[in-house]
Amino acid sequence: MPLFDFHCKKCDRTFELLVRGSVTPACPECGGGDLEKQVSRPAAPGKTAAQLARGRAQAAREGHFSNYAPSDRPRRK
Repeated sequence: MPLFDFHCKKCDRTFELLVRGSVTPACPECGGGDLEKQVSRPAAPGKTAAQLARGRAQAAREGHFSNYAPSDRPRRK
């Protein structure tokens, strides 16, 4: 089931719901049925801890620390 954004014309509230395409939900605020389906932009996936660890390990193997935060970089003497 896709996630849709809806805008209620009665109470002027925007919300998102997980609904089937053929189902018209009611507004959770006022219970009104006069809803306008909005176009929603999918969120880009964030970087996981595993992705960051792989990137840091690769940067260390290659001899540079550009992928590290300044607080994570090894101190050079």
